Amino acid sequence: MTMPLTRRDTAGHRAARAATPATESGVLWAPYPGGDAAADTAGDAAADAVGHGPLLPDPEGVLALPAGFSYRIVTRAGATRLDSGEPAPSHPAGTGAFAARRGGTLLVTDHALDGPRGDRPYPVPLDGGPVHDPAAAGGCTVVEIAADGTPAGARVALAGTSANCPGGTTPWGTWLTCERTEDRAGRNGMTRDHGYVFEVDPAASSPPRPGGEGPDDPAAGSHRPLAALGRFAHGPVAVDPRRGHLYLSEDATDPGGLFYRWAPPPGFRPGPGRLGTLPAGAGVLAALTCCDSGGRPVADLSRATRPGTVYGVDWTEVPDRDAGTAPVRRQFAAGEVTRAGTPAGLWWADGGAFLVTTYAHEGRPERRGGQIWFHDPRRRTLTLRALLGAGPDPVPHAVAASPHGGLITAGDGAGLPHLAGVADDGRIYPVARDDLAAGTGDAPESGRFTGPVFSPDGRTLFAHLQEPGITVAVTGPWRRGPRRPAPRR
Repeated sequence: MTMPLTRRDTAGHRAARAATPATESGVLWAPYPGGDAAADTAGDAAADAVGHGPLLPDPEGVLALPAGFSYRIVTRAGATRLDSGEPAPSHPAGTGAFAARRGGTLLVTDHALDGPRGDRPYPVPLDGGPVHDPAAAGGCTVVEIAADGTPAGARVALAGTSANCPGGTTPWGTWLTCERTEDRAGRNGMTRDHGYVFEVDPAASSPPRPGGEGPDDPAAGSHRPLAALGRFAHGPVAVDPRRGHLYLSEDATDPGGLFYRWAPPPGFRPGPGRLGTLPAGAGVLAALTCCDSGGRPVADLSRATRPGTVYGVDWTEVPDRDAGTAPVRRQFAAGEVTRAGTPAGLWWADGGAFLVTTYAHEGRPERRGGQIWFHDPRRRTLTLRALLGAGPDPVPHAVAASPHGGLITAGDGAGLPHLAGVADDGRIYPVARDDLAAGTGDAPESGRFTGPVFSPDGRTLFAHLQEPGITVAVTGPWRRGPRRPAPRR
């Protein structure tokens, strides 16, 4: 099974327009919708101007949605049973949606479970899929959803990994799941090293084995860590379909994470499972190195505060990509590389890579807010397209392109988890609110939204309430937001 490039490219193209500065200041920010019906109603005028209208409380107390929208619970951690009979694992995170037979959808879900299995009530089961480390709790599951929206099966695609968080789809129809950890064997109960990328084929009942005769055949690559892509705390990943380059992000601090590019070895032809057949040192893994218009090195992307800022791009090869003696991000001297923020989104569109970063931790010039960058590999530039403003609410922690135009973001508004849309003109509007949230507005007891993604046909928005571990499918009268007016001359 392959995922059509045309649909992904179209969605990315529309999302690219949303990454253009929408106001004179270039700041894309508005307060997230309030945590109660009164606050939502108070914003009726603004909501009616863009998006789908105010959020209405859910009588079932799960998900507040605009009028005309509905949701279906697809899975519940611990309650839904996989095809093997095991309970569905908890902490759903990054997600990819692929076309299935007869108009259905294959939903690949990462499970952000770190630490030893014994510490988790619902780890990813070790039966039914390839296992990297039997001590680890994380992994990936695949849920098949029929064209009418009903679940048609669920299975384990990968187990024994740790802290699986947002990954990315490939042009050849697979999912790259990324471990957001640097644990080595012997640390936190692990028996094998972690911090790798793995490949999952959503349509395969077993790992793709190009040329292999069985699970132990050397050619059976996809269940192995893709060591060539480096060992670090991975964030989202994107693929350049023409050059075969992979762009990788790092979710780490002390010092800040980096933005990487992996260039394949000469003659490499990508396809399902083929990355896993490469040796650990294959290709070139390099870290982003930027310079400003004066040729001066840029130490940290957060220093750019003006949309339209353009940096020159070079790539500095990683000395030890498996981090044998030091984490990859600490292997460079001051001025050698450019630090990036916490990755919230990464996708390929318009011939380049869009990177969304946020600054939600100490030690950066911008402690709140974030940025939307566009890397043009042909021109070797990195351009700041927009800022995510430092308002009173936290900036999004997950961003995805929408086939209906603009972006879908997951964040916490007024202390409550929300899904929000960013229209083509930069305005933010409510999409959904977690009505399971308990506690107070300043300290809600529920988790957050993760993994927003549309089905291949664009009719269904999938997302997770990470705690208590619910996957929802939202349908309704999706429509494009207003286009940004043409600039005055």
